Amino acid sequence: MLNSIPSFSRLVSELAKFPGIGPKTAARLAFFLLKQPKSEAEALAGAILDLKERIGFCSICFNITEADPCRLCSNPDRENRMLCIVEDPQDLISIERSHSFRGRYHVLHGALSPLDGIGPEDLKISELMTRLEGGQVKEVLVATNFSVEGEATALYLARLIKPLGIRVTRLAYGIPMGSDLEFVDEATVNRAVEGRRDF
Repeated sequence: MLNSIPSFSRLVSELAKFPGIGPKTAARLAFFLLKQPKSEAEALAGAILDLKERIGFCSICFNITEADPCRLCSNPDRENRMLCIVEDPQDLISIERSHSFRGRYHVLHGALSPLDGIGPEDLKISELMTRLEGGQVKEVLVATNFSVEGEATALYLARLIKPLGIRVTRLAYGIPMGSDLEFVDEATVNRAVEGRRDF
């Protein structure tokens, strides 16, 4: 029945592309939007377009930003000798919420996953190594997720960074194995950062 209404079907199809949104949830969201005033739909469409037009990646740390460099990279109060490596911008946000790290960041935009065809060249690893060449960074905190891919990425990075004479630490295992940082509460992230260990 609903397939015979092209505009509704198109919206359901587009909404179902979101992570964690299946066809049934997409249909519920479409019905919700259908009940809203046109101004609400226009506001949502405008916010999505604004996001795509205004947000890019910081040329230094590769976090999402509207200004380049981002507010973290341009903040003179951040500790230049410490660098925290995360997989995604969501992970950076989780660590920032915990108020446990005052250094700089580097966002890889993923983790090594040979089965999915993701190798070192697909991540911001060469850019990371360029940042480390200056000798200013004395400690790198590897804050990749505690998944198979995150652990493989952490080991790979440790092998690259240690020969530079830089201390490489890893988040403490207060974060459950297999979990993503973006879903962990601030207190647990704080304990993990403070309890970091040498790699």
